[in-house]
Amino acid sequence: MKLMVQPADGVMPLVKAINNAKHRVEIVIFRFDRSEIEKALVKAVSRGVFVHALIAYTNRGGEKNLRKLEMRLLAEGVTVARTADDLARYHGKMMIIDRRELHVLAFNFTYLDMDHSRAFGVVTGNKKLVAEAVKLFEADTKRQVYSAGQPNFVVSPVNARKQLSAFLQGAKKQILIYDPEISDQTMIRILEDRAKAGVDIKIIGRLTRKSAKLQVHKLSIMRLHTRTIIRDGMQAFIGSQSLRELELSGRREVGIIFRDRQIVSQLIKTFTEDWEAIGRPAAQAAEQEAAPEPVIKVAKKVAKAVAKELPPVAPVLEVVVKELVGDKVEIDLDPQEVEEAVKEAVKEAVKDAVRDVVEVAVEQNGFAVHK
Repeated sequence: MKLMVQPADGVMPLVKAINNAKHRVEIVIFRFDRSEIEKALVKAVSRGVFVHALIAYTNRGGEKNLRKLEMRLLAEGVTVARTADDLARYHGKMMIIDRRELHVLAFNFTYLDMDHSRAFGVVTGNKKLVAEAVKLFEADTKRQVYSAGQPNFVVSPVNARKQLSAFLQGAKKQILIYDPEISDQTMIRILEDRAKAGVDIKIIGRLTRKSAKLQVHKLSIMRLHTRTIIRDGMQAFIGSQSLRELELSGRREVGIIFRDRQIVSQLIKTFTEDWEAIGRPAAQAAEQEAAPEPVIKVAKKVAKAVAKELPPVAPVLEVVVKELVGDKVEIDLDPQEVEEAVKEAVKEAVKDAVRDVVEVAVEQNGFAVHK
């Protein structure tokens, strides 16, 4: 097994995995803006690899980008399927290489999650886990019912509540948790019961109700996106589901429970460093606690600033026309009209990007998003 730690590892482990694929790549996408991964998928198709992308039917504020991604991938020969709309969201993140290697991720294929957030991913060649992931992928691409076959392959809403409850209840000495929001009352009671039994419990993230039995701190040195649980220094869970009612019972989420001494040690080391760093960068923490401006207001500000700084379009227009049709063909285009069109396109693109980024950050902090 291998562990990916973000933001340290970045996008390259995923790009290398795709580049090494010999026969097929199967990938589940909820959010996506990494051109490196898109290029690697297209390159894989060009060398004869079957690439199958399962793309979420929606994500809050970013459906337009998902549909654009579908069209680009289809144009390059990628087989694209869209998830059903029977669940609130299809939020799982995983990738299967040659049906031999499974990547289960607690982060999206985005700059925000990979470059600016604490998140983890795990890579395994375990045949049973890989086979179970293939089974889930095929069920969701064909919009068929999935039945869980491996207890350590954790899928919401199928077996996640049962398996994660048992995982927490089995703790004897310690539970370390990264979770942006723990709000499920049953899970909170399990944690409090374990604490009452003498188990040391530390949570980096957010608990929606106060508890004298549980130690909870927000991650102040960077954004938190991972969902990770480390039990008794021996086993760990990494996945996309928080200990929330909706993510356990109403959405498609994917994670795995595993036992690997080296990876668990790495997770404990990172958790300890993050826990010890809490409280030190007080100014940064205070800034993060400030109420965010409305999404649209922020997007408009940024879009206006970017568009204002655009250089004159006329020289670029002349070069592009020559590249496309040569010197002999005359095309009547108004440079000012083109410039205005470009600026408007930039504004819309920036608003979409900023809205998506701010929406994720707002959601993680428990605020409602007004659209």
